[in-house]
Amino acid sequence: MALLFSVGSAARLLPDLGLDSLTLAILAQPIQDPVTIFLVIVGIMLVAPLIFERLRLPGIVGLILAGVVVGPYGLNLLERDETIVLLGTVGLLFLMFLGGLETSLDDLKRNAKAAAGFGFATFLIPMAIGTGAMLLAGYGLLAAILVASCLASHTLVSLPVLSKLGLMRLPAVTATLGGTLITNVLALLVLAVVVKAQEGDLTLNFWLFLIPSLIVFTFTTLWGVPRLGRWFFRKFGHDEGAEFVFVLAALFVVSYIAGLIEIEPIVGAFLVGVAITQQIPTLSPLMNRIQFIGNTLFVPFFLISVGMLVDPLILFREPKSLLVASIIIVAELLSKFLAAWGAGKVFGWPFASSMTVFGLSVAQAASTLAAITVAFNLKIVDEATVNSTIAMILVSCVVSPWITERWGAQVQPVAPKTTNKDQASLEWGQRILVPVANPSTEDNLLNLAILLSKRLDGTLLPLHVLSDRYGAISAAEQLKQQQLLATAENLAHSAVVKVETIGRVDDSIDRGVIRTAAERQASLIVCGWKGYSTYRDSLFGDVIDNIVNQATTPVLIARFPQPIENVQRILLAVPAIRTLPTANVLAIVVAQQLAEELKAPLAVLLVWRGPKSRQAELSWRDRLPESAQVEEVQGNFVRRVSEGFAADDLLILPARRQQRQGKWVMQREPERSPISTGSRQ
Repeated sequence: MALLFSVGSAARLLPDLGLDSLTLAILAQPIQDPVTIFLVIVGIMLVAPLIFERLRLPGIVGLILAGVVVGPYGLNLLERDETIVLLGTVGLLFLMFLGGLETSLDDLKRNAKAAAGFGFATFLIPMAIGTGAMLLAGYGLLAAILVASCLASHTLVSLPVLSKLGLMRLPAVTATLGGTLITNVLALLVLAVVVKAQEGDLTLNFWLFLIPSLIVFTFTTLWGVPRLGRWFFRKFGHDEGAEFVFVLAALFVVSYIAGLIEIEPIVGAFLVGVAITQQIPTLSPLMNRIQFIGNTLFVPFFLISVGMLVDPLILFREPKSLLVASIIIVAELLSKFLAAWGAGKVFGWPFASSMTVFGLSVAQAASTLAAITVAFNLKIVDEATVNSTIAMILVSCVVSPWITERWGAQVQPVAPKTTNKDQASLEWGQRILVPVANPSTEDNLLNLAILLSKRLDGTLLPLHVLSDRYGAISAAEQLKQQQLLATAENLAHSAVVKVETIGRVDDSIDRGVIRTAAERQASLIVCGWKGYSTYRDSLFGDVIDNIVNQATTPVLIARFPQPIENVQRILLAVPAIRTLPTANVLAIVVAQQLAEELKAPLAVLLVWRGPKSRQAELSWRDRLPESAQVEEVQGNFVRRVSEGFAADDLLILPARRQQRQGKWVMQREPERSPISTGSRQ
């Protein structure tokens, strides 16, 4: 009940109510001051996770329960007004979007059977158990089907727990993410069908509109968003703020369109995450910003808003609600467990992985509440069902992260097999030296170095060398050096990478790079190449050629006429020779790690010199990743490589530096590659 009065009426009421009663009445009202409201929410975001993690419970449980305490059914400190609903909705969309970002299309393709199998299982089993349980409880057919559809859908509330545990690329988790898309779409279709049946509008026109629009929407999102993203990053990739705003715009535009065609916006959010994931490398500064803002601000808002929906006392005030709630909770937990356990048996998941899937898929949240609210407004279900569903939401949101963290901690990601020689080759990522000279090209070069360095928790060493061979260094040159190094440092910090900037004065650029690499104990040098050389007898130009010739550290030469986010495939070209040089080992490791971080397929091109070589056994072939697509060709190495790559490939060439009369054997062929890297040991 609201208490509304003016200052004058309050003065007249003072003698009747007394100061204590008036004070209590005022204190009973929710906080109205925007600054205080935001202060309370930020305080919850800070304190609640810390307290619950001390109690060895997931922090997101603390956020949900804190929402219950401060919400309208608790201390009534905060009102679930339009602002809370808005930010909570944004948080839900962000949660689904982050789930999509962690899911690559290649992962879904590799786990398509598991994703489809689990998706249909986690839909059909709750539908069957839920419908039967509600029919036995005395519900009508439409009401029973609708409540069962609420049990079939789920919200990935405990996704941040898996991200923290580093299990996002686990096959069982990938299958769960794909299954989430399937079961949520099917559950929403059931809701739409039940609503139309209740209204008497379940006609042929409904089916002719809904199914085709869903197919067209899915195809357009998965096909159009990546192409639009590649165009945008190509044109405006140098502007970090514009990249972030573009991602937000894509998220909300696709979610809005989903709502227009009567599909739940969370489906659109998940699809746009899957579609754009390849343009956002996992360890890139852009991904770090998205995850930071989402997990720190918007997702906690959503969890708090879910808690504010729950009235824990209503179940005890209405005995029927308690009975129905018990039936719904048991049916939901049992059906989701059976779906996860059955999928684990069929697809060979360890029991810990199956329980992790159960924990991830058991949570119900806003989509379930939205569905039951629509049903209540249409008088398909009564208030007791709504209250019971809210109780089920609370229980599932508390149980989900606890199960996920408990069993997820027992799951060990499958690591690729490495030999001692392979393990030694991983040391190249510990200290990566990156000479920077051009503000317009250093972003791509630094992003490449960041991806390689962050994976092994290495240190980035941005270097700028000023040459004093022709006289003293001017103040303008010194200022430019400071600006370039500051830009590199900011980019590294935004990706949470350890960085040590180096400003140096030397008699030549190449000697400065070589001496710095020795003095700072660099494990890899990453050089940017403009794509052509101005001298007939040099391949990369005098500076890079001199670095390659004299450096004792491995050198990676990269050319990026397009942003690294636009890479569609990693192409590793390797000559088919009996003995694998160290440079080739390094190239294989770099190719595999870039493929994983850029979420791009890895293709290996084995080039044989002649037909007799084809009969030779390559003892090192087992070093190639199992997921790589290996193609064998015969002929001239340069010609075959030139014919094998496409415009959006990232071409990796192990160096074969042989000279013939002072010229490089490969001559100027690499200049034709749109996106290429080369490595030399």
